[in-house]
Amino acid sequence: MTANTAQILVDDLFSLSGTDRYKEEYVFSFVEKWDELIDWDRRAAAEGDFFVDVLASRGVKTVLDVATGTGFHSVMLKQSGFDVTSADGSALMLRKASENGLRRGQSLTTVQADWRWLANHIEGRFDAIVCLGNSFTHLFADQDRRQALAHFYALLNPGGVLILDQRNYDALLDKTAQPSRKFYYCGKDVCARPIHVDDTIARFRYEFSDGAAFQLEMFPLRRAYVQRLICESGFEAIATYGDFKETVRESEPDFYIHVAKKSKANGKL
Repeated sequence: MTANTAQILVDDLFSLSGTDRYKEEYVFSFVEKWDELIDWDRRAAAEGDFFVDVLASRGVKTVLDVATGTGFHSVMLKQSGFDVTSADGSALMLRKASENGLRRGQSLTTVQADWRWLANHIEGRFDAIVCLGNSFTHLFADQDRRQALAHFYALLNPGGVLILDQRNYDALLDKTAQPSRKFYYCGKDVCARPIHVDDTIARFRYEFSDGAAFQLEMFPLRRAYVQRLICESGFEAIATYGDFKETVRESEPDFYIHVAKKSKANGKL
């Protein structure tokens, strides 16, 4: 049995409630702590202009940020001149994102929507869709991932760009490396660590200097599986970067960033 086949079979252990668990995990107190976890300034320095350059080089004007969270990438992209629509499944996250945007001189256009039915809630088409911050791993079933990607595809203009990132779960599952906090979770006085990882679930614990602690449960997506899934959803020209670099050893990066293109033909659900 291949790793990809095993991953799909494992999905049968989960109902749709697995995908919906983020609604309970992102409670108000955790959302209020989220910016302390990522540290906007340090994260911006770590990422540099990677996403801006990828989008600008492909002539992108309009962007749908489907995992807005507290708004970091939406605000950054708006400040760089892109027309951004910000979506998230959590109303608490969207409220915080709007507050953060206004604090930085940007008024966000927000939509609360589940990825599985995204096109039912979003009007128009976009030059690019970004799904960042390891968000795609909140989907616990293969059918949910395929449905979400179908909606992403339908909402893109012909030739549009998809950027989707994921943690390097291969390294955690194969025990070849432990995550660092160099790029994504940059808060100085925060501990973000895996407390359990197997083929069915990745459980992370987030501890703050004031004693507050929270847990998130995600699905440990292997890189090859995600690449194949994107391809099977109709996307082409997939390039995968490791921590914003083109060439790295398998175990090195904390995160992979997949960049794919919709075909010129118009895709519909």
